[in-house]
Amino acid sequence: MWVINLILIGFLSSRKKPDNLKKAYAFAAVSKAEGAEFIYFSPRAVDFENQTIHGYVYREGKWVKTISRFPDVVHNPVGFSSNDRQDDIVSKLREMIPFTTNPIGHKMWVFRRLMEYKEFASYIVPSETVLSFEHFWGMLEKYKELVIKPIVGHQGEGVCFVKKEKDEYVVTHDNTSIKYAFDEFKKMIEDKLKECSHLLQPYINSRTKSGKSYDFRLHVQKNKDAQWVTTKVYPRIAQTNNIVCNLSSGGYTTLLNSFLKEEFGDEASEVNQDLEAFSLQLANHMDKIQKECGKEPLDELGIDIGLDKNKKIWIYEVNYRPGTPPAFYLELDVIKNAIHYAMFLAHQKLNHSNGDIGGA
Repeated sequence: MWVINLILIGFLSSRKKPDNLKKAYAFAAVSKAEGAEFIYFSPRAVDFENQTIHGYVYREGKWVKTISRFPDVVHNPVGFSSNDRQDDIVSKLREMIPFTTNPIGHKMWVFRRLMEYKEFASYIVPSETVLSFEHFWGMLEKYKELVIKPIVGHQGEGVCFVKKEKDEYVVTHDNTSIKYAFDEFKKMIEDKLKECSHLLQPYINSRTKSGKSYDFRLHVQKNKDAQWVTTKVYPRIAQTNNIVCNLSSGGYTTLLNSFLKEEFGDEASEVNQDLEAFSLQLANHMDKIQKECGKEPLDELGIDIGLDKNKKIWIYEVNYRPGTPPAFYLELDVIKNAIHYAMFLAHQKLNHSNGDIGGA
């Protein structure tokens, strides 16, 4: 009698226990529905000597502690750079087991690679790592309106809009605009540059008919065949007097079709098709770059783009750990794609281990 072992998916988290972590519960539920087993664990739960995991499984309405074999694949939604010991454990585990999520590098690395590979260079907002106030000043003189943001940042934190008005300099941050005289402005910029490395970009005038800044998040994932699919495209609209559209920074969203109809009228369907096609083309291109740079493949991307008055697409950022799209049913869509891709990686590894004979 043949014994069929289900794929065991590990969910790696920095938190010791999964209690009250909704995403872990959703992963456990979807894994079961899709015919896989699931275990939640943290780096400290890994026993390399016995190749076991001291983790948690969800049974009969609660999380139960258990000891398990190593999983066939690991879903790793977060990094562990704050703890050297955890980093070492994760790195060692990566050498033994396929991980779903792999980094693409910080914002400037992505931009430089896209420029080098040329295919998407025309969509890149001119971006420079600001080295000094003089550097900043030269960019402001050239473009008149600038966006300055931390190179290593997320959710719109620390993003400022800067422009010159006569003899004053206006800096907008968190819905607040402050006017500076030159000396005050210079000191403020210099203090900001001391905090961390920053990226400078000319401001792309992507605004609704009512004058609010907006962008689009293109959320793409790999499916059960390791092919890119567009999970969701949605607009993000900034509050009045703000340029940051990120939802965690006060921005809001609305239904895509309604938004496109309001802003683009009869061209709404064409714009929608262009956005979806662009999301898949760029995702495949980023995978190509990863491969040729000797990096592991990608599984999920959040691509932030703007449209100028001519409907030209401009790439603001490419994120490899995007948040869940803001709609309840989409959370399960995202997780289902993640589970399917994890199972693909597990089968691929098992087939390779078996010399491509038979199936897992």
